Amino acid sequence: MRRWSLVFSLGLVLTLLGFAPPAGAAVELPGGKKNFVVSLGSLRDGSRDNWTRLGTYSFAPSGTVTARMYLWTQENHPARDITDTTPDLSCSTNANNSKTHVRQCRTLTAGGFLAAPAETRTGTFTTRTDATGAQVVHITWQINRTWTEEWTVRPAPDGTLARLDYRYSTLATHGYAYGSDQEFTERRSMDTVQQYPGALKQDIATWAKDQVGTGAGQTFQHGQFRRCTGETHCLTYVQPTSAAACRKTGGCPAYGGGTAADVTSIQYHLLKISSFDRRDSLWHWCTCLAMERNEFCYTGNSHVKPMMQIIDDNGNFRGWVGAEASFYPSSAGDPRHHDMLSTFRITDFR
Repeated sequence: MRRWSLVFSLGLVLTLLGFAPPAGAAVELPGGKKNFVVSLGSLRDGSRDNWTRLGTYSFAPSGTVTARMYLWTQENHPARDITDTTPDLSCSTNANNSKTHVRQCRTLTAGGFLAAPAETRTGTFTTRTDATGAQVVHITWQINRTWTEEWTVRPAPDGTLARLDYRYSTLATHGYAYGSDQEFTERRSMDTVQQYPGALKQDIATWAKDQVGTGAGQTFQHGQFRRCTGETHCLTYVQPTSAAACRKTGGCPAYGGGTAADVTSIQYHLLKISSFDRRDSLWHWCTCLAMERNEFCYTGNSHVKPMMQIIDDNGNFRGWVGAEASFYPSSAGDPRHHDMLSTFRITDFR
């Protein structure tokens, strides 16, 4: 009995430390789910070495996990990609004075997001139950430096989805993840997104001008978006005004809030990137910024936000995890100071 107790205790210690189980032993999947869409960020006050990652984690009962991720860093600051999508006149306008349609501009996304993810890594994982009774997943990535991370698993009430709540990581500072047993090739159309009956709310961690900020519970107005008739994989929306953005101090001294023009609207494009995986993208910018430059389509540092759809076991759309990678397009002055990065979720299960 003493020898069995010693072996059991050693096994428990190894599990708690995140070591892989013995060969052939099955490991409980996080929330019983195998496929997770994941957003990670390393966002630190005063740092110019920040990054965001977006992609997928695949868990196997053998105790192995594979990540396929897009990576954007301030060190490399890739230029934005121009997509093949320009919203047609059913959902956009070529008139300067329209207040109900977005401007007809070719949509942008983060650099590299039109291709396959550049980063693939493998690791091992263990699961355990903490003192509160919640399941915890611990991951050790097999790379040339120490990288471990840990998440608390939160099953959805109906059991069709699992959420991972970030606990810690040796490299990342923030993260969001959602998983089900649906394959990553499963996705929903823009029609389904627009007509989704639930409330989608955003939680976000951002880095801008050397400061990290957080926000929670902002409603995403998906029902206000207009579906394009020709470009059916694209939705557009003009937010008429914003108290938090597009103000005079935000770069619109002649046309922004507090001026005679008082233009505080925001242009939004939401589009599908691929028919074969979960990739979508959100692009937005203040209308007044283009007006300040005497441009129709803004060419400055607009917000490019690649996203991955959250799909539950029943194939239902449940929102997105996403990561912003908006790098200042000029080399003048202090360009990295003007970068904008974030990791976020927009979902009904928070």
